[in-house]
Amino acid sequence: MPINKNTKSLTFLKPDFESDIKIPYFDYGVSAGFPSPALDFMETAIDLNKALSENPLATFYIKVDGNSMIDAGINDKDVLVVDRSLEPQNNKIAVCFIDGEFTVKRIQLKKNELWLMPENPKYNPIKINEENQLIVWGIVTYVIKKVWIAYQKIVYKAAKIDTIINIPTVKLGDIL
Repeated sequence: MPINKNTKSLTFLKPDFESDIKIPYFDYGVSAGFPSPALDFMETAIDLNKALSENPLATFYIKVDGNSMIDAGINDKDVLVVDRSLEPQNNKIAVCFIDGEFTVKRIQLKKNELWLMPENPKYNPIKINEENQLIVWGIVTYVIKKVWIAYQKIVYKAAKIDTIINIPTVKLGDIL
């Protein structure tokens, strides 16, 4: 089954292992429930190129273009860390080159059939057959997301008066 030719291309990025940039890293962990007291703000440094690459010579980054994997937590404009040294396995998410185009999908084996499965019901699975040319470029090991709150207008109705509250945009880059 051919892939929709209207899909956009993916952007490949190479990790810079020569970088001297060290980002402050708090390895204690941040509470996602109740606030916890900080342990004197234990701080070290982290190089994300090295921390996210188990096999540096076989690792690359790729920017996602599309929404076919949103139910797996992979959204448009996310950056995937992909390891080419890992073997493709059932249920792993992979960057694949099929019939001349790149795609990111979950590998699924069903009754001696190979499928590339989207994680969005709006997209169709791709059944691989002998007519397809398929190369699995690598297995996705991490997803890097940009976290931000868009400028929003929240409308509250109270006593027949509409109150609009403007929440300013906050971007991760503005904080760091």
